[in-house]
Formats: sequence, C-alpha cells, structure tokens
Amino acid sequence: MMNQRTIEREVSIKGKALHTGDEVRLTFKPAPADHGVVFRRIDLYGKPEIRSDVSFVTELVRSTTISSGYTKIHTVEHVLSALHGCAIDNVVIEMDASEPPILDGSARPFVELLQEAGAVEQDKEQVCFELTAPVSVTRGNSSIVALPCDTFRVSCTSADDRGTHTQHLSITIDPESYARDIAPARTFTVYEEIEELLKLGKIRGGSLENAVVIKGDKILSKEPLRFKDEFVRHKILDIVGDIFLLGMPVKAHIIAMRPGHAINSELTKALAAQWLERQNGEKAAATAKSGKESRAAKAAAKPAAPAVIRPTENSMDIGAILETLPHRYPFVMIDRILDIVHGEELTAIKNVSINEPYFQGHFPGTPVMPGVLQVEAMAQAAGILMLRKIGDVAKLAFFMSCDKVKFRKPVKPGDQLVVRVKLTKFRANKIGIAACECKVDGHTVSSGEVMFTIMESGDAS
Repeated sequence: MMNQRTIEREVSIKGKALHTGDEVRLTFKPAPADHGVVFRRIDLYGKPEIRSDVSFVTELVRSTTISSGYTKIHTVEHVLSALHGCAIDNVVIEMDASEPPILDGSARPFVELLQEAGAVEQDKEQVCFELTAPVSVTRGNSSIVALPCDTFRVSCTSADDRGTHTQHLSITIDPESYARDIAPARTFTVYEEIEELLKLGKIRGGSLENAVVIKGDKILSKEPLRFKDEFVRHKILDIVGDIFLLGMPVKAHIIAMRPGHAINSELTKALAAQWLERQNGEKAAATAKSGKESRAAKAAAKPAAPAVIRPTENSMDIGAILETLPHRYPFVMIDRILDIVHGEELTAIKNVSINEPYFQGHFPGTPVMPGVLQVEAMAQAAGILMLRKIGDVAKLAFFMSCDKVKFRKPVKPGDQLVVRVKLTKFRANKIGIAACECKVDGHTVSSGEVMFTIMESGDAS
C-alpha cells in the first residue's frame, strides 16, 4: 500500500485560458494528508474553494467545469490529469481567473511543474478505489466499460464521424508512462467545428500554438505531431483527468470507445456510487459485528420515528415535512406537499415571502430569490419523494449532485413556487435521480436534475 503524496514546494505558471481567453496565473501549493485536491479562486472575495469532486460537475461542453454556488472552475481536466498521472493526492491549486492556462494544449507543462515542485510522501496511507464489479455507460455512439484490475489501465479507441483518423491505444498508467506517453498529447478539434464553438463562446484563447486542427486529411499544427496516434493519447489524457474527480486514484481497466467529457463524467459518477455503496456496506458490517449499533440497540435507545410518510399518504403539511427533513429555519424550502403519485411524482409549494432573510442582501431594492435556493427547494422535494418511495423516515436523503440546471425567470416576493419532481432512476433503495421543475403562475422559472443517496440518519455525523 502506498502512502499519500503532496508536493514539496510551491510552484506557479502563467498563460492564456483556452475557452475564456483570459490571462491566468496558476499556483500549486502543498497540502496536508487527507486534504485532497482543492481549487481556490484568489480573484474572488473570500477566496472561495471548490473540492475536486464529480458531485460539483456542472458543464461538459468540450471541457469539464466544476461549480459551487457562483464559483466556477472551467477546463479542469488537464490539471487533474497531470496530478492523477503523477500520483499527487493532496494539493491546493490557486488561480486568479476561472480557467487554468491551456499552455501548449497538453498536460506536459503541468507535469514538468509538478516535477519541479518535487513529490513528498506523507504519513497517511493512500485511499485508492479498487473496482470490484464491472461498470458500463453508453451515450449515443460512445461507450465506456470499467473492469476490475490490479493496476490503472486505459484502452481507448478514438474516431470522428467520418471514420478517418481512427486510433487505438492500450496502456498501463503510472507516473513514468504517463509523463512519457500521455502528458505530451495535445488537444485537437475538427476544422468544421471551430465556428460553432466560437458561437458558443468557447475557444476564445485557442490557436495552433495550443491545439491541433484536423481539416479533411490534413493536420494543421505549429509543430509536427508528437505521436502518430496523438489524438487517442489525448483522449486517454482526458479520461485520466475526468476520473480523478472521483477524489482518489483508481485501479481498474477502462475500455473506452469514442469517449468525451460527458460520458467520462457519467462513468465517474457510476464509480462514485459503487464506492459509496461499498462504504455503506462495510460500515453496516462493522456495526453488526461490534453489536454497538445494532437495530435492536437503536430501537431501545430512542423511540421509533413517526411514520409521517405512509404508503397511502398523498399530501403532507409543514408538521409532517419537518418530521421528515433535517432542515430548519431559515433553510426549509418546502411549505406543503400537495400530491404524491404512485411514489414516483410529487408536487410541492413554497410561498415566497418578503420576510425571507436572504432578501436583505439579494438584492436590496430588487429582491430576487437566489437560484441556488430554488435548486435547494427541488432537492428537498426530491428527498421527500425518495423517502416516500422506501417508506422509511428514519433515514436521510443526501444530496449528491445536480445537472442540467437552468434558470429562466426571476422569482420575487409574493410568488408561489410550485415544485414538481419525478423520479427517473432508483437503484437498490439507495441511489436515485429525479427530474425537477419550478413554476410560478404556470410558467417555468427553473429546472434541473438532482441525484441523491439514502443513508441511515446516524451516519450523518
């Protein structure tokens, strides 16, 4: 078993970001054991931080973006790929803009920077995700399969829609092979896609100095290809980075066909669900073995939770909601459950009053309900629906991630927010995904998709 590693000294690099085009300075700083990888925006008030975790992924259009509240970090994959490839577990990444520099379009400059910083072992064992059961995800004509393996190996096939430039590579990833065979591979695009990407506000910092362009049978590049199969190597580089959003190194054989950031993220979420399920199982087994936290002991120690969500109950007042949710003032975002249909759909309301405490600062003179609190209302409604599905209020629904969130119209004092949620996936009474929508006067004001896991209430500590 390896020990965790951080860097020995602080190092920095400057350059232009690929998509925003902003000039940015990025600094790697040492971090203590069990700290993980954390991004810090030093250009924003309070220097907010975002932990490198798949639950914070919010955008996946030609890059991977993580967000927490109003703080965003775009295009994290190359930096994370370098850290994963170099086996660095704990580090702070300070940035004075929202996106790391693209540099030459590869991860090699980051690897060289980490080598300059030096790696140092810490006094804690490394936590590594070892896959125990196969996982597969499919998205259109793309697919990824993860198989149990005692190393980290990636087999990838890259191809475009025309079937040209099809490439394949299978490689075991370790610091030496990563630095030599994967890190130098540069990002690339098809010439015909450039105009559309510019319309989307992307690649404003792109040039032949930091990307390879495929135009028909020609390769446009400031320098010759670094590998004859450079494209598939860069796809592997992205996989190594996106999977590190699991929050730990991986032991698995990843087999990818035409991968991209969206399907990479789906795989990482599936691995995270397997990890969480395993951790819960190990915790339950340890509890049963010790006998200290047996169900009988729990039942004797405290009265049974009131059955506020009965199979025949199709509505809930605020009293029942408070007995179900752990939230309290000023964070209860549901006032009443109007309807529960077959344990699959739920309609709730939130009456938005001028007395809401957040209106004092959001915004004085023009009060608007923050979008993040609309997402919280969706999450609380979805959590109630999941607990209704399993019929056990002694458990808690923990919010894991949100996706496809859109805000369409402002919500103001006096509005009644109608929250509708529909359970779209539910696995093993533990993991659930719900499609959510908020409406005011029949008009959609926000929508999104939320992911939850069910845990014992005692595990919340």
